[in-house]
Formats: sequence, structure tokens, C-alpha cells
Amino acid sequence: MMRLPRFRYLAPTAIGEAARALADLGPAASVLAGGTDLFPNMKRRQQTPGTVIGLRGIAALRARSRDAAGFAIGALTRLSEIEHDPAIAAAWPALARAASLVATPPLRNMGTLGGNLCLDTRCSYYDQSQEWRAAIGYCMKREGDICWVAPSSPRCWAVSSSDTAPVLCALGAEITLVSPSGERRIPASELFADDGIVHLTRRPDEILTEIRVPAPAEGDRSAYVKLRRRGSFDFPVLGIAVYARLAACGAVESARIFVGGAGSRPQEARAAAELLVGRPLGDDAIREAAAAIAHIAKPMQNTDFSLSWRKTVASAYAARALRELIDGGAAPDAPPSS
Repeated sequence: MMRLPRFRYLAPTAIGEAARALADLGPAASVLAGGTDLFPNMKRRQQTPGTVIGLRGIAALRARSRDAAGFAIGALTRLSEIEHDPAIAAAWPALARAASLVATPPLRNMGTLGGNLCLDTRCSYYDQSQEWRAAIGYCMKREGDICWVAPSSPRCWAVSSSDTAPVLCALGAEITLVSPSGERRIPASELFADDGIVHLTRRPDEILTEIRVPAPAEGDRSAYVKLRRRGSFDFPVLGIAVYARLAACGAVESARIFVGGAGSRPQEARAAAELLVGRPLGDDAIREAAAAIAHIAKPMQNTDFSLSWRKTVASAYAARALRELIDGGAAPDAPPSS
């Protein structure tokens, strides 16, 4: 049985108190939201903070509100609350669906939206026990100096495995970060860096406190599809989030598409989205856009399934996501036949 290392636990009751503690302690501290990612990582000795700063005592981080501008969602809002919120499901079904596809019901009752956004990157060579990693000489993400996925690479290729991150990027959401020096708000897409180790642009002294999702306009639609081996629990091997605004005539006025699970950050398929603009979501437009989406989905041998099959299936999943914008139904996430 893997056990947690010893650590000191702080329980602040205000955001400012937590931010000051994090700034004072620096890299020796980690922030705890739901703990569904941090604690397993600590058991595997991937993260060994001397101090854990628990946020659950800060009521403001669980607040949710809605106005004409959209939704303001506290970072400690549980994923199960997002999943079952009828207002979110009606406005942005992709967000509700992404939350519903994370892990299992018990973990969604613990895991938070902010925690899922800040999820550590994953890799077949990294997400192993300490003994397993020691046997291969570790990797550059922790204690080693080589990326076993691409041994000649100067960088780590661990992948972003958040379900909600590509969706919030596609929806044009913003996040709020708080530090002792103040507050800043950035687009969700700017939170992520293309690096398996330093995968967030959040500064070490900042805490993610709130996610703002804009209110949908007339004709706005969204969808999210996920590829994984099992129908629950598993992280995404591929996740595709699509957003489009349709005119009354059915033509696409604007679109954004982000691909998750195939790189160290959610990747924007801008060329694919541009192929849709000015056209109805018909078979030709979907086929062309799906091919462009698959072109940027260049998975490496660092997660589940064979590399060649994952490349092949990306186009089918992209088309599935785009068709859901027309159908308006729940997209199945079972793998299509190869």
C-alpha cells in the first residue's frame, strides 16, 4: 500500500491568507483543492511538498452566480455540481458533459473545476510507482534527465489530461488568479504552456480562484467528445471541444475548436474552425474540418492505445463532435470500430 509522505497542513479561511502562505513558502508548498490528483501524486512521490495549503475552508471559492454576462464559478465548485447544474447544461452542454466524463461519481464529488484545470500532465513513464520509475532511472519530469517518450528531445512530452480545459478554452472562458500582489484575469487558453513539466503559466504565488464563462448568444452551440478505454474512470486519450455560433440560415458565423489529450496543453485547431465559417454544418464542411483537426492531433507513445490507431481515430472523433452541434444530443464516448 502506498502511503502519503509526512507534511504540514495549513487551513486558511480567506483567499488572502492562503495566497500569503503560498508566497511565503514558495516551491515547498502545494495547494489542495479536492485532492484527487495531488494525493495520488504524493503517494507515488511525484510531488513531495513539505506543506499542503488546504482551500476547503474558504467559502468564497465555492460561490457560483449568474448574470447577463454569464457564469461566475468558484474554483472549488465540485465537478458533480457542474455536471448536474441545469442552467450550465442548457447554456453550455459541452461543459456539463466534460464534467460528467471525469473519473467516477465519487471522484467527481471530491474533484473541483479549478483542480481539473490545473491537473498535472500525465505520461506512461511518469505515472508509475516510485520503485518503477527508479528502475528506469526516472525521467526529466521528476528526478531524471531524459524523456523516455522521445529520448533525444530536450523537453518533456507529458500530456494534458483535463476534460474541462479544452472546453473552457473553446467557450472563451476567463480565469482569475490571486496573489499577494493583486488579482489578474486571463483567457483560459493562456493558462496552459506547451511543456510537460511547467505546464501552467500560473505563477508560483498565485491561486486560481474563479472561472468566468460568458453567456451564450443566439445560435451558440457546444459539444465535447472523449476517447478512453473504459466508459468511466479513465483520463482522456483524446478530447475534442467544439464551439460554433450558427446564423438563422444555418451557416457558421464563428467557431473555436480545441483538442485535449494529444499534447502538453489544449491545442487550438484554428485552421479547422476557419474552414467552417460561412458554411452550413453539412457533410463536406464537417469532413474537411475533421481532417484539419486530425492534422494537429499528433499523439505520441505516452498514453493508452497504439500510436497509429490514435492518429487514425482523431478524424472520426472530430467529425462526431461537429455532428453533435447539429444533433444537439449527447455524444457517445465509446471508441468507434477501427
